[in-house]
Amino acid sequence: MTTTDGNKKTGNYSMNDFPETIIDFHVHLFPSPLFDAIWKYFSKVYRWNILHRLYAKDCIHYLFQKNVRPFVYSNYAHKKDVAAYLNEWNIKILEENDDIYCFAAFHPDDDNAIGIAKKILNHPKVLGIKLQFLVTQFYPSDERLFPLYELIIEKKKRLLLHIGTGPAGNEFVGVDQFYPVLKRYPELPANVAHMGGFEYQAFMELLDIYPNVYLDTAFSFLPHKNLMFNLDSSWLIRYQDRIVYGSDFPNLIFPRKTEIDTLLQLNLGSHWYEKVFNTNGIQLITDSYNPI
Repeated sequence: MTTTDGNKKTGNYSMNDFPETIIDFHVHLFPSPLFDAIWKYFSKVYRWNILHRLYAKDCIHYLFQKNVRPFVYSNYAHKKDVAAYLNEWNIKILEENDDIYCFAAFHPDDDNAIGIAKKILNHPKVLGIKLQFLVTQFYPSDERLFPLYELIIEKKKRLLLHIGTGPAGNEFVGVDQFYPVLKRYPELPANVAHMGGFEYQAFMELLDIYPNVYLDTAFSFLPHKNLMFNLDSSWLIRYQDRIVYGSDFPNLIFPRKTEIDTLLQLNLGSHWYEKVFNTNGIQLITDSYNPI
């Protein structure tokens, strides 16, 4: 028996339960100077030692070698006047590489912010926009974001949101910050990163009400008391159609395979693994991919 990275593994789960190829819906790619700045920040503020310090080209090669294909990456504008630069870089990455899709950058303080969003959302391989409320420090219900939400709905794209309180939080995140957005835009297509941690149950209960909300697994199934999904497996089974695998690669403090092996040890069954690691992702890509 082997792990997903080809190492011998003991236990009561079987790799026969696992799909041959993985779709990762939560990868990060940034220009190299921004990666360096992010890793330095993680080390200084959170004391996180990032294990996979790979720049964009090496990230792509690494993931393809691990049968992660296609994958969806994101980046975000941490301040004004960064989004346009990032999105030009995103276009280059997308046009130079097959089987890669993107959640692109946006900042509401940019001059012509919606114009920047419209331009990047016209690219067929851009599935939507990433908003990182922990970093950008504006509220999800900020009225400056309403035109973006309406544009996402109009263009049948999606959002990737860091809106939960884990693995780190502040006053701008949490399920209470998401409720007003969903009340105003109940049809909003959004992926909530990190399973909505640490408010796992509250975010999962949203799935009963809002049909276009999904969760991703990134940083939520790790062997640390503050990084481990804390509901029983019945919740995962119940909502298996609304969860996609995400890794947060390369910004990991455990080896990439650790989270996959943790999920396998839950013995959720081949149907669950096929959906979460493959077919749910395919469906979301298909729904948001608009070829010219």
